[in-house]
Amino acid sequence: MKKLTLLSLFVVSFAVHAKAPFVDPAKDMEILGPPDRFLFWTPEQQVAGYRNIDKVFPTRSISASTVTLELPPAPVDLGGVIIKTDSSSITVDEYFTRQNVAGLLVLKDGQIAFERYGLGNKPESRWISFSVTKSVVSMLVGAAIRDGYIESVDEKVSDYLPRLNGTPYDDSTLRNILQMASGVQWDEDYADPSSDVNSASWQTVALYGYLGQKERAAPPGELFNYNTAETNLVGTLLRSAIGNNLSTYLEEKIWHPFGMEHDAVWSLSEPGGGEFGGCCISATLRDYGRLGLFALADGRLPNGTEVLADGWMGAATKPSAAYPGYGYLWWLDGSDAFSASGIFGQGICIHPEQNVVVALQSARATASNDEDWALQDALCEAVAKAFDKN
Repeated sequence: MKKLTLLSLFVVSFAVHAKAPFVDPAKDMEILGPPDRFLFWTPEQQVAGYRNIDKVFPTRSISASTVTLELPPAPVDLGGVIIKTDSSSITVDEYFTRQNVAGLLVLKDGQIAFERYGLGNKPESRWISFSVTKSVVSMLVGAAIRDGYIESVDEKVSDYLPRLNGTPYDDSTLRNILQMASGVQWDEDYADPSSDVNSASWQTVALYGYLGQKERAAPPGELFNYNTAETNLVGTLLRSAIGNNLSTYLEEKIWHPFGMEHDAVWSLSEPGGGEFGGCCISATLRDYGRLGLFALADGRLPNGTEVLADGWMGAATKPSAAYPGYGYLWWLDGSDAFSASGIFGQGICIHPEQNVVVALQSARATASNDEDWALQDALCEAVAKAFDKN
């Protein structure tokens, strides 16, 4: 299955706790969990924290647009749609309950076909995206190429991050790290206390030093190896190229001009530091849906203005040589559909054939396992194909 090691700041692939409860948003501040136990919060802490991440970690704000892209209602009864995997067959309504869904939005032709909230959330509730953010960063790289800040994805990583000069990253390109195929050795084993993912520092400068000492495991572009640290390299490389914060660039290139309705926040690597390249934008469900519409429109604004480099979304969702299920920080399903995904059940699925976007926010009991990812993929596919009959 494709997302066994999907991650944001970290990766875990074991059950953490049981079913997430309804939590009264008025009591969230009384329930927030400790930052150093982020991945091990109780169900109540998980729900309260996911919609108040700016109260737990340092963040940078992304302000709403002055002109909102409207999402007109065009309701379709999708609750009874059957979701099938090799091991289960359930309805959308059953999925919503069993998978601890905080919000599910289905957009068809830019209209709201289905919208439902749980766990105390409302349309104005912000919710953490986890690794959905990676796919947003991919689009910002495309914007930076169009703007001339980056020449191409074939430039060397060390050209933009000189602290990596003289390291194995001298041979790795931006394309390689976007495809999780740098060729640099990295051990993501969370069961081993001495693995890289358990040993590396996540502060920006210290992370450079750690990565600079790694060995090369394969030629660039040949071996897919999901690497938490390199998703943050993409973010710092982009920040270096544009000479600005990622949140500001997102606000100027997409959030404002595309008509996002609500403010969002982006988690920082450290107080006053840069935004994580792999995590975590927190936004409303409808604005997640609008991000999906932006991707579906090949990075064009409602007035037709092109924001991303020519052909960017096509290139970003083309199977890579190292792994056909992954593009430039986008997951691919073997057809023309693609998705942004985050641990604990976050997602934006784009289905061009049906002109459908599915946005999902959840507080699943397990951060990452094959069964849950298969069910999430099947949800998106079933909902999209439901429109084939209409």
